[in-house]
Amino acid sequence: MRIWPISFLVIFYFGIASIPDGATARAQDRLVLKSGESVELHPVYFVANCQSIMIGMPELEILEGPAEVTLSVKEEMVLPRRYNCAKPVKGGKVVATAKDIKELAQAKLTYRINYKTKDGPRQTSRVYGVSLYP
Repeated sequence: MRIWPISFLVIFYFGIASIPDGATARAQDRLVLKSGESVELHPVYFVANCQSIMIGMPELEILEGPAEVTLSVKEEMVLPRRYNCAKPVKGGKVVATAKDIKELAQAKLTYRINYKTKDGPRQTSRVYGVSLYP
């Protein structure tokens, strides 16, 4: 009766193969700010063949988050490491700023980055857990 070991191996193989890549997803990014602080979060750029295809700076749209936190894009040349580019391209960095925090708070910050590119509009989004301290 060799059917059981073979069946077990087939089920095990397909069971492992069906685990989604998200099963090893990283923990939610956490942002900790005190009143009056600013922090650079990440670079923004849009490239094709290591050449910027952005038209102007991206716009940020906060979908959910505390009123004390604002986001902006600081324009500067950035290195698209994700695409192994050797030279910096036109882009910027997302900066989060905390204003006048009265009491300790925990919140979720969800925002969208809208790009205007030579290939048409594009967008990405990010989610951060936020801890605010007076």
